[in-house]
Amino acid sequence: MADAARGRGGFGRGRGERGRGRRGPRRGGRKDEEKEWVPVTKLGRLVKDGKIKSMEEIYLFSLPVKEYQIIDFFLPKLKDEVMKIMPVQKQTRAGQRTRFKAFVAIGDGEGHVGLGVKCAKEVATAIRGAIILAKLSVIPVRRGYWGAALGEPHTVPSKVSGKVGSVMCRLIPAPRGTGIVAAPASKRLLQLAGVEDVYTQSKGSTATMGNFLKATFAAITKTYAFLTPDLWREIPVSKFPYDEHSAHLQLADKKY
Repeated sequence: MADAARGRGGFGRGRGERGRGRRGPRRGGRKDEEKEWVPVTKLGRLVKDGKIKSMEEIYLFSLPVKEYQIIDFFLPKLKDEVMKIMPVQKQTRAGQRTRFKAFVAIGDGEGHVGLGVKCAKEVATAIRGAIILAKLSVIPVRRGYWGAALGEPHTVPSKVSGKVGSVMCRLIPAPRGTGIVAAPASKRLLQLAGVEDVYTQSKGSTATMGNFLKATFAAITKTYAFLTPDLWREIPVSKFPYDEHSAHLQLADKKY
């Protein structure tokens, strides 16, 4: 018996090759394991049950997205990139309190882009929070043509501009093959949005990257704000999703 125990390494107990001995495995399991999404909003329930089939339906009725899992459900190809991490300080009675501010851009290169900003005591927490906020702020990007409408849309449909603080960023349509003529920060945001050719003009304190990114994002948002003649056609009014699926939502309340 003792020889067998010695062969295992140790005295038959403790933490030899047998792991945690008589105490068994650790409780709780790995934190990395993803839990199944349990929606808590009406929109989340309709999305998970397949009643809303695309992001376009959400944008059409301007439904507020409160759960980032909805974005993951419809846009699994989203890529995120940390644009900047900067320390910020606040003076308190006990002294200076330092936290970290993260700017994260997210997009799929196919007409969806988002920008998130989060402040936290730790860098990892700030990045994680910024990614979630970026997903919740995902917007559709309208693309158009510089000249003849041949091939796939490749540039912005018209001149648009956004202003945050002193920073102003203007996007101007460009011929096919021009590429993105922009500063590195706004260029990456436009790449994630799926814009291939565009001229940009910026002025103000563009060294403040946070405001520069926000101004570029504001300009991209306006691509759907300007109604060009091809959007003048009448669209039949459909029923509001919450009213259309009211009976299903009542059952879903009991289910979840």
